[in-house]
Amino acid sequence: MPRRPTVRPTDNELALLRVLWDRGPCSVREIHKVLSLGKPVGYTTVLKTLQIMVRKRLAVRDARGRAHVYAPACPRPQTLKRLVDDLLDRAFGGAVAQLVIQALGGRSASADELQQLRLLLEGLESQAAKERST
Repeated sequence: MPRRPTVRPTDNELALLRVLWDRGPCSVREIHKVLSLGKPVGYTTVLKTLQIMVRKRLAVRDARGRAHVYAPACPRPQTLKRLVDDLLDRAFGGAVAQLVIQALGGRSASADELQQLRLLLEGLESQAAKERST
């Protein structure tokens, strides 16, 4: 099992990780092709960023075939949780409600997202009620 990354990914590294999470292991050429659909990016820039990501343990490289294939070192949920936890601690002093209020106050949530939030809150309320009764 790959080691847990010890650093936060940069914006560019997150863009590459999103491609890897969405598509699975990819060659540099495949990643470059996907990223180039959004904005021009150099092939060597993608390659160098991936090499850095491997050193930072954000990605892993399989060099068995002709083309080196890269994959994320950690699954999306684990990486996103670390990023949110870091933001929560650094910007909000651990105040979960303030983070959620700030996130929802600045943007519109879809009906589906609001339903997911309701279900989450109901589950948390149920769990808290069980803990109080024991």
